[in-house]
Amino acid sequence: MERKQVKPYTETESKKKQVSTMFNRIAPYYDLLNRVLSLGIDTIWRKKAINSLKSDKPQLILDVATGTADVAMETARRLSPERIVGIDISAQMLEVGQRKIEKHGLDTVIELQEGDSENLPFQDNTFDAVTVAFGVRNFEHLEKGLSEMNRVLKPGGKLVVLEFSRPTLFPFKQLFNGYFKYILPAIGRLTSKDPKAYRYLYESVQAFPDGQDFVHILDKTGYTQNQCKPLTLGICSLYQGRK
Repeated sequence: MERKQVKPYTETESKKKQVSTMFNRIAPYYDLLNRVLSLGIDTIWRKKAINSLKSDKPQLILDVATGTADVAMETARRLSPERIVGIDISAQMLEVGQRKIEKHGLDTVIELQEGDSENLPFQDNTFDAVTVAFGVRNFEHLEKGLSEMNRVLKPGGKLVVLEFSRPTLFPFKQLFNGYFKYILPAIGRLTSKDPKAYRYLYESVQAFPDGQDFVHILDKTGYTQNQCKPLTLGICSLYQGRK
Protein backbone atom coordinates (compact mmCIF):
# COMPACT_ATOMS: atom_id res chain seq x y z
CA MET A 1 0.00 0.00 0.00
CA GLU A 2 1.45 3.35 -1.06
CA ARG A 3 1.76 5.89 1.73
CA LYS A 4 0.49 9.44 1.38
CA GLN A 5 3.26 11.95 0.72
CA VAL A 6 3.56 14.39 3.64
CA LYS A 7 4.60 17.99 2.94
CA PRO A 8 5.53 20.74 5.44
CA TYR A 9 3.20 23.50 4.31
CA THR A 10 0.78 23.06 1.38
CA GLU A 11 -0.45 20.30 -0.90
CA THR A 12 0.18 22.25 -4.10
CA GLU A 13 3.90 23.10 -4.06
CA SER A 14 6.49 20.34 -4.49
CA LYS A 15 7.75 18.61 -1.35
CA LYS A 16 11.36 19.28 -2.36
CA LYS A 17 10.83 23.04 -2.53
CA GLN A 18 8.90 23.10 0.75
CA VAL A 19 11.54 21.06 2.59
CA SER A 20 14.23 23.48 1.36
CA THR A 21 12.16 26.46 2.56
CA MET A 22 11.49 24.81 5.92
CA PHE A 23 15.15 24.07 6.65
CA ASN A 24 16.22 27.53 5.52
CA ARG A 25 13.78 28.96 8.07
CA ILE A 26 14.84 26.81 11.02
CA ALA A 27 18.58 26.63 10.25
CA PRO A 28 19.67 29.09 13.02
CA TYR A 29 17.87 27.00 15.67
CA TYR A 30 18.36 23.51 14.23
CA ASP A 31 21.33 22.26 16.28
CA LEU A 32 20.02 23.56 19.60
CA LEU A 33 16.57 22.14 19.02
CA ASN A 34 17.99 18.75 18.06
CA ARG A 35 19.89 18.52 21.34
CA VAL A 36 16.94 19.73 23.44
CA LEU A 37 14.21 17.75 21.73
CA SER A 38 16.13 14.46 21.66
CA LEU A 39 17.66 14.98 25.13
CA GLY A 40 21.04 14.64 23.44
CA ILE A 41 20.40 11.07 22.30
CA ASP A 42 20.78 12.07 18.64
CA THR A 43 24.53 12.47 19.18
CA ILE A 44 24.74 8.84 20.37
CA TRP A 45 22.79 7.63 17.33
CA ARG A 46 25.14 9.46 14.98
CA LYS A 47 28.20 7.92 16.63
CA LYS A 48 26.70 4.42 16.28
CA ALA A 49 26.06 5.03 12.59
CA ILE A 50 29.59 6.26 11.95
CA ASN A 51 31.17 3.46 13.97
CA SER A 52 29.41 0.94 11.71
CA LEU A 53 31.80 2.09 8.94
CA LYS A 54 35.03 1.63 10.94
CA SER A 55 35.94 -1.79 9.57
CA ASP A 56 35.49 -0.55 5.98
CA LYS A 57 38.01 2.29 6.43
CA PRO A 58 36.34 4.45 3.74
CA GLN A 59 38.52 7.25 2.37
CA LEU A 60 35.99 9.12 0.21
CA ILE A 61 32.58 9.58 1.85
CA LEU A 62 29.38 11.29 0.72
CA ASP A 63 27.06 12.66 3.42
CA VAL A 64 23.63 13.23 1.87
CA ALA A 65 21.23 15.74 3.46
CA THR A 66 24.24 16.88 5.48
CA GLY A 67 22.39 19.85 7.01
CA THR A 68 24.65 21.60 9.49
CA ALA A 69 27.35 18.96 8.94
CA ASP A 70 27.13 17.15 12.29
CA VAL A 71 27.59 13.72 10.72
CA ALA A 72 30.35 14.91 8.38
CA MET A 73 32.29 16.43 11.28
CA GLU A 74 31.90 13.41 13.54
CA THR A 75 32.90 11.15 10.66
CA ALA A 76 36.06 13.18 10.07
CA ARG A 77 36.99 12.84 13.74
CA ARG A 78 36.22 9.13 14.09
CA LEU A 79 37.28 7.67 10.75
CA SER A 80 39.96 10.13 9.52
CA PRO A 81 39.05 9.74 5.83
CA GLU A 82 40.84 11.62 3.08
CA ARG A 83 37.72 13.55 2.07
CA ILE A 84 34.06 13.99 2.93
CA VAL A 85 31.55 15.70 0.64
CA GLY A 86 28.33 16.93 2.26
CA ILE A 87 25.36 17.79 0.05
CA ASP A 88 22.07 19.47 0.97
CA ILE A 89 19.25 21.45 -0.67
CA SER A 90 19.17 24.09 2.08
CA ALA A 91 21.67 26.91 1.59
CA GLN A 92 21.07 28.28 5.09
CA MET A 93 21.78 24.93 6.75
CA LEU A 94 25.00 24.68 4.75
CA GLU A 95 26.05 28.18 5.87
CA VAL A 96 25.70 27.12 9.51
CA GLY A 97 27.60 23.91 8.76
CA GLN A 98 30.42 25.73 6.99
CA ARG A 99 30.99 28.00 9.98
CA LYS A 100 31.18 24.97 12.28
CA ILE A 101 33.61 23.17 9.96
CA GLU A 102 35.93 26.17 9.79
CA LYS A 103 35.73 26.74 13.54
CA HIS A 104 36.93 23.18 14.16
CA GLY A 105 39.61 23.27 11.47
CA LEU A 106 38.02 20.58 9.34
CA ASP A 107 37.69 22.59 6.11
CA THR A 108 40.64 20.73 4.52
CA VAL A 109 38.73 17.44 4.86
CA ILE A 110 35.04 18.40 4.48
CA GLU A 111 33.55 20.10 1.45
CA LEU A 112 29.90 21.23 1.46
CA GLN A 113 27.83 21.60 -1.70
CA GLU A 114 24.28 22.72 -2.37
CA GLY A 115 22.56 20.03 -4.40
CA ASP A 116 19.71 17.58 -4.85
CA SER A 117 19.92 14.08 -3.37
CA GLU A 118 17.72 12.79 -6.19
CA ASN A 119 20.10 14.11 -8.87
CA LEU A 120 23.59 13.83 -7.40
CA PRO A 121 26.31 15.76 -9.30
CA PHE A 122 28.88 12.94 -9.15
CA GLN A 123 30.15 10.22 -11.46
CA ASP A 124 29.13 6.58 -11.08
CA ASN A 125 31.18 4.50 -8.62
CA THR A 126 32.80 7.49 -6.87
CA PHE A 127 32.38 7.01 -3.10
CA ASP A 128 33.51 4.32 -0.67
CA ALA A 129 30.55 5.04 1.62
CA VAL A 130 27.36 7.12 1.72
CA THR A 131 25.74 8.33 4.94
CA VAL A 132 22.32 9.90 5.51
CA ALA A 133 21.07 11.00 8.94
CA PHE A 134 17.40 11.94 9.23
CA GLY A 135 17.25 12.88 5.56
CA VAL A 136 15.64 10.07 3.54
CA ARG A 137 12.27 10.83 5.14
CA ASN A 138 12.38 14.22 3.40
CA PHE A 139 13.05 12.89 -0.11
CA GLU A 140 10.29 13.72 -2.56
CA HIS A 141 10.93 10.45 -4.40
CA LEU A 142 12.46 7.98 -1.94
CA GLU A 143 13.41 5.25 -4.40
CA LYS A 144 14.96 7.72 -6.81
CA GLY A 145 17.15 9.16 -4.03
CA LEU A 146 18.24 5.69 -2.90
CA SER A 147 18.99 4.67 -6.49
CA GLU A 148 21.12 7.79 -6.97
CA MET A 149 23.15 7.01 -3.85
CA ASN A 150 23.61 3.46 -5.11
CA ARG A 151 24.84 4.82 -8.46
CA VAL A 152 27.60 6.95 -6.92
CA LEU A 153 28.76 4.20 -4.52
CA LYS A 154 31.70 2.08 -5.57
CA PRO A 155 30.99 -1.65 -5.95
CA GLY A 156 31.08 -3.11 -2.43
CA GLY A 157 30.61 0.37 -0.94
CA LYS A 158 28.38 0.80 2.09
CA LEU A 159 25.23 2.85 2.68
CA VAL A 160 24.42 3.86 6.26
CA VAL A 161 21.06 5.49 7.02
CA LEU A 162 19.74 6.86 10.31
CA GLU A 163 16.04 7.66 10.41
CA PHE A 164 13.27 8.13 12.92
CA SER A 165 10.92 5.18 13.24
CA ARG A 166 7.74 4.33 15.13
CA PRO A 167 8.16 2.48 18.43
CA THR A 168 5.68 -0.35 19.03
CA LEU A 169 6.25 -1.17 22.72
CA PHE A 170 3.41 -0.22 25.09
CA PRO A 171 3.31 2.31 26.82
CA PHE A 172 6.41 3.81 25.22
CA LYS A 173 4.64 4.08 21.87
CA GLN A 174 1.88 6.22 23.40
CA LEU A 175 4.34 8.44 25.29
CA PHE A 176 6.47 8.90 22.19
CA ASN A 177 3.50 9.79 19.98
CA GLY A 178 2.18 12.29 22.52
CA TYR A 179 5.58 13.95 22.79
CA PHE A 180 6.10 14.15 19.02
CA LYS A 181 2.53 15.21 18.22
CA TYR A 182 1.90 17.82 20.93
CA ILE A 183 4.94 18.79 23.01
CA LEU A 184 7.57 18.95 20.27
CA PRO A 185 5.56 21.32 18.00
CA ALA A 186 4.87 23.56 21.00
CA ILE A 187 8.59 23.82 21.77
CA GLY A 188 9.32 24.39 18.09
CA ARG A 189 6.72 27.17 17.96
CA LEU A 190 8.30 28.98 20.90
CA THR A 191 11.88 28.65 19.69
CA SER A 192 12.06 28.43 15.91
CA LYS A 193 8.97 30.47 15.01
CA ASP A 194 7.95 27.75 12.55
CA PRO A 195 5.55 25.33 14.27
CA LYS A 196 4.65 23.67 10.97
CA ALA A 197 8.21 22.38 10.69
CA TYR A 198 7.79 20.33 13.87
CA ARG A 199 4.27 19.23 13.05
CA TYR A 200 5.74 17.98 9.77
CA LEU A 201 8.36 16.04 11.73
CA TYR A 202 5.65 14.00 13.47
CA GLU A 203 3.56 13.53 10.34
CA SER A 204 6.52 12.53 8.18
CA VAL A 205 7.70 9.96 10.72
CA GLN A 206 4.21 8.42 10.77
CA ALA A 207 4.14 8.23 6.96
CA PHE A 208 7.67 6.87 6.50
CA PRO A 209 8.04 3.17 5.55
CA ASP A 210 10.27 2.18 8.48
CA GLY A 211 11.76 -1.10 9.66
CA GLN A 212 11.47 -4.04 7.29
CA ASP A 213 9.43 -1.94 4.84
CA PHE A 214 12.50 0.26 4.30
CA VAL A 215 14.77 -2.80 4.09
CA HIS A 216 12.56 -4.09 1.25
CA ILE A 217 12.94 -0.72 -0.54
CA LEU A 218 16.73 -1.02 -0.18
CA ASP A 219 16.46 -4.48 -1.77
CA LYS A 220 14.39 -3.01 -4.59
CA THR A 221 16.84 -0.17 -5.28
CA GLY A 222 19.86 -2.42 -5.73
CA TYR A 223 21.41 -2.80 -2.26
CA THR A 224 22.46 -6.11 -0.75
CA GLN A 225 23.15 -7.40 2.80
CA ASN A 226 20.47 -4.99 4.01
CA GLN A 227 19.66 -4.80 7.70
CA CYS A 228 17.79 -2.70 10.23
CA LYS A 229 18.80 -2.16 13.84
CA PRO A 230 16.27 -0.36 16.10
CA LEU A 231 17.81 2.13 18.54
CA THR A 232 16.41 3.50 21.83
CA LEU A 233 13.27 1.32 21.92
CA GLY A 234 12.59 1.96 18.26
CA ILE A 235 12.57 5.78 18.21
CA CYS A 236 15.31 5.60 15.59
CA SER A 237 16.59 2.90 13.25
CA LEU A 238 20.04 2.28 11.81
CA TYR A 239 19.93 0.80 8.31
CA GLN A 240 22.90 -0.64 6.46
CA GLY A 241 23.35 -1.99 2.95
CA ARG A 242 25.98 -2.56 0.28
CA LYS A 243 26.19 -1.96 -3.44
